[in-house]
Amino acid sequence: MNELTTEIIAALAQKQDLDEVFRHHLEIAINQLLQTELAEFLGYERYSYAGINTGNNRNGSYERSFDTKYGQLNLTIPRDRNGRFENHTLPAYGRHSDNLETTVIQLYTKGITTAEIAELIEKMYGAHYSKATVSNMTKAVNEQVQAFQQRRWVSWFG
Repeated sequence: MNELTTEIIAALAQKQDLDEVFRHHLEIAINQLLQTELAEFLGYERYSYAGINTGNNRNGSYERSFDTKYGQLNLTIPRDRNGRFENHTLPAYGRHSDNLETTVIQLYTKGITTAEIAELIEKMYGAHYSKATVSNMTKAVNEQVQAFQQRRWVSWFG
């Protein structure tokens, strides 16, 4: 069992709200996607020597809240020194979206191809991503996706 499955079972056993479990994992996944998106934009990973003397570096981040049907997400939005990075994961100045959960949940449940993910993001946000970019973005949450897909089902109905 993975962390998500364990938390779901614990929440069900204690009769807690599952929305908090989903909210927490959604927040982690979106923050990872934002960091991966910046790495793709800059062309190098964090702490990589490839970024030395490139003319543009990471330049901290800022906090932003984002309301979903699972609750409020506290996101850390990365920025670059030249101020050219614009994330395509979240709508600009948007504070609420139901489409974002749908996208991430589809990543977790269906294991769809990079081409399908790129097409979905383009339809939702009008941002075009290459298959390689989508592949790099999905690597950030690949471990959680695989764990979810390989989870054991517990029969609750006998």
